[in-house]
Amino acid sequence: MPAEPLHRAGNPQRSTTSQPPSGSGASAIEVRRSARRRRTVSAYREGDRTIVLIPARMSEAEEQRWVNLMLAKLAAQENKRVIGDAELAERAERLSVQYFDGRARPTSVRWVTNQNTRWGSCTPSEGSIRLSHRLQGMPDYVVDYVLLHELAHLLVPGHGPRFWRLLEAYPRTERARGYLEGVVAADRPPHQPAPAEE
Repeated sequence: MPAEPLHRAGNPQRSTTSQPPSGSGASAIEVRRSARRRRTVSAYREGDRTIVLIPARMSEAEEQRWVNLMLAKLAAQENKRVIGDAELAERAERLSVQYFDGRARPTSVRWVTNQNTRWGSCTPSEGSIRLSHRLQGMPDYVVDYVLLHELAHLLVPGHGPRFWRLLEAYPRTERARGYLEGVVAADRPPHQPAPAEE
């Protein structure tokens, strides 16, 4: 049976496990070193363990620093509060009152997991608004912009001048659009220029 790629000769991998301080409520920590990993450090939860992946060449002091950093990062991610559909609907109602004099009245506002190419969608005939789960954890002003964008569609279905005039009332429209464009750009590989002809 051939060796697994991570365990081939010339590609050493070392793994150490430590228990968290008693009474801390934290999970066991397993540090996995890999010669294939050059610069990146990552961490994830696996059952009751936290796995931290680091380059093999890292010193013990660097390892400890990165383990602490990654544990803090994971904790921060897990502690981010995700608002539910009811809170999302209340937020949409407040935004409608603040920017559209309460004229945009959705019948439902909810998170969905089946929108991977759009940030939000609206069905004006039904009054329903759906936001992509990918927005969860993004800054509030970005979520507010997407909500306002979809609320505006309840008043103006298309993307004509009247639609964009409605969104001018929101002072962070350009900033939010820039943020979302940056997220999209980060998900795509950069365009490689064609080689120059000699």
